[in-house]
Amino acid sequence: MPTVVAPAQVATLYEPQPGGKVRCTACARYCTMPEGSHGFCFVRKNVGGRLVLLSYGRASAVQVDPVEKKPLAHFRPGSRVFSIGTVGCNWRCQYCQNAEISQEREIVGRPLSPEDAVRSAQRYGCAGVTFTYNEPTIFAEYALDIVREAHRAGLFANFVTNGYLTPEATQLLGPHLDAVSVDFKGSGEPGFMRRYISAKGPEPIFETTVDLVRRGVHVEITDLIVPEVGESVDATRTLARHVVDRLGPSTPFHLLRFHPDYHMMDLPVTPVPTLEKLHAVAKAEGLEYVYLGNVWGHPLEHTYCPGCGAVAVRRYGFTIQRWALDAQNRCGRCGHRIPIVGRPPDDYLPTLATPV
Repeated sequence: MPTVVAPAQVATLYEPQPGGKVRCTACARYCTMPEGSHGFCFVRKNVGGRLVLLSYGRASAVQVDPVEKKPLAHFRPGSRVFSIGTVGCNWRCQYCQNAEISQEREIVGRPLSPEDAVRSAQRYGCAGVTFTYNEPTIFAEYALDIVREAHRAGLFANFVTNGYLTPEATQLLGPHLDAVSVDFKGSGEPGFMRRYISAKGPEPIFETTVDLVRRGVHVEITDLIVPEVGESVDATRTLARHVVDRLGPSTPFHLLRFHPDYHMMDLPVTPVPTLEKLHAVAKAEGLEYVYLGNVWGHPLEHTYCPGCGAVAVRRYGFTIQRWALDAQNRCGRCGHRIPIVGRPPDDYLPTLATPV
């Protein structure tokens, strides 16, 4: 009996090939699939010469998060987002903290239509929807339908992504995304990516970030520092230089602390001195806003004004403790404008110290 495919499940990002094969154009792997086989991600499958998104409308993880958790430090601070993930991934990170869904080969998850996703976001007082927990590029068509509904409802939309996209995917998604957090692992060092991620190298991520910025999408960069096997001053310097030269020195840059998980339980957490050293490297390359992530209470969680060095935004983890910017997000001490999109909501601001 032939497989019954709902119209919404038929993918957009693919090209028919001779002999009934299809070539997926969602991610930089460009998987070519004969009839009945799926791609590296397990959720995009050739069914009758059409590429079908098996995970369409099935969410394996939903949660309300602060936008700072994504992490986005310069986009709609203090807001809440409705986070959505599915099963599958186009990477095989050996340290994945969401491996129970990202490496799942069975299509599981509760039904969640685009309309229901947005209604849930509104019900919980969210200002936006976020696609996270697994790589959203692999369910781009499903995500895009939610994004369209979200925008109609006045909500923003962002991806938390590994950036391993194709030009075809950025062309489809770019006009609809408000912000992205692009996560380089191990500073994008090619050897690390091949061994611990099963990806060839960082060039597709570089191209994705440039393309998204050119399209007007707010971009922040994260860099997971894996101790012993993924910490390199040279690789961090190279990545920081790329960000400065091609995205701009005001691009927020987050150095994230690693916690052992999945197949890499024997490694320690990233030592804070290692993160501090790499922070200095990134700053020396000209990046104006460099943050440490997963180190709650550290002074390098804060936003510092490049003009005078004052603390412009004081943070503790995902919480804003002090907002020392005026209505135009200019430093209360020297007037330098901090490139942050939006301000904390009105019901958030009264809990903060009066701006200086």
